[in-house]
Amino acid sequence: MSEFINNSAKRQEMLKTIIKSLHAGASLESAKAEFRKHFSEVSTEEISAMEQALIKEGMAIEEVQNLCDVHAAVFDGAISDIHPAKDHTKIPGHPVWVFKEENNRIEQLIQEEIEPFLRLSGPNAVLMLRVAYDRLAEIHRHYARKEYLFFPNLEKKGIDAPPKVMWAVDDEIRAEIKKIQEDLGSVEADLERTKQLIRSNIGRVRDMISKENNILIPLLIDTVSFFDWILVDGATPEIGYFLDKPKHSWKKEKPEENQEPSLSSTLSGEISFDAGALTPDQLNSMLNTLPLDLTFVDANRRVKYFTQGKERIFDRPVTIIGRQVSMCHPPASVHVVEDIISSFEKGEKDHEDFWIRMKDQFVYIRYFAVRDKSGAYLGTLEVTQNIKPITELLGEKRLVSKT
Repeated sequence: MSEFINNSAKRQEMLKTIIKSLHAGASLESAKAEFRKHFSEVSTEEISAMEQALIKEGMAIEEVQNLCDVHAAVFDGAISDIHPAKDHTKIPGHPVWVFKEENNRIEQLIQEEIEPFLRLSGPNAVLMLRVAYDRLAEIHRHYARKEYLFFPNLEKKGIDAPPKVMWAVDDEIRAEIKKIQEDLGSVEADLERTKQLIRSNIGRVRDMISKENNILIPLLIDTVSFFDWILVDGATPEIGYFLDKPKHSWKKEKPEENQEPSLSSTLSGEISFDAGALTPDQLNSMLNTLPLDLTFVDANRRVKYFTQGKERIFDRPVTIIGRQVSMCHPPASVHVVEDIISSFEKGEKDHEDFWIRMKDQFVYIRYFAVRDKSGAYLGTLEVTQNIKPITELLGEKRLVSKT
């Protein structure tokens, strides 16, 4: 007999109890039965709140991540607000419409360019799979838009658990795709084992499509304001799209009352420094001319500023301004950044350096504690530069280049 719960607090406690039982080893079928006993349906907001509560109570993000597919299976078919009245997925060119259309394109690629060749063998099948996976690898742009443009708007409303879990799964999918590409390009790889990896990988990609369509998009529609969608739309081309740029565009002018004052309208004259003075335009242009990336995180650990020069190493969409720095890095590496900043805040260190190889670049990443004249901590400056051309310098250059 059904014992449906209507009280919101009791619903949250029961949802947590059901999910905790799964983490303790209960079967999926028993969890589904318990869910059906107490719920006729559940909203995406309730799912989000439940995951956030579990993490706040001490459950590791990685543990939530590992069983997030199972969580979704428990609620399968019972999510009540998948298609809310204000459906941006019906507006051609809107960021949500583009995102959902890309999910359809990803599914099409799997069905037409990957699955048919999993049933075949021989060099031609391997070649076609390799071509298909080179194309599927472009999914990183789809995920990057979600992580850098969508998630900040959810975090502003205190919705941070689903983004953390999704980002971690995204990174695992990316790593699997990279491994499959390497295997398909190696003559020594076991083809049958690679095909098993492919089947598992496309299964996870499809699970993520389901989560994006049924959980993430409804959350975005309910949460993100018109003005924020304008910012997202403007920053989207910098990150790019999955395979093809959409044929439709969604361009809106900011409502007059939402206009925010620009730097040039709020600052007049020159800004004085310890040595000299510059106009705001001179300063902005000078910083953007530097052959490196600068990012400043203030004393509250929020991204305050970054340069927009020609020699960009990492993508920095404008939507990260004001975002907690811990939310701008994948969960697997965020502790490194937090440890560096903590050491600066405590006065234990004043800088930290890293250098890594990225394709044809040798990237030098430096972190500096920014302090005022009295030594008070103001924030952290990240300086990133491709130093490969510098390391390759030989001899001397004393004459001006002709071109």
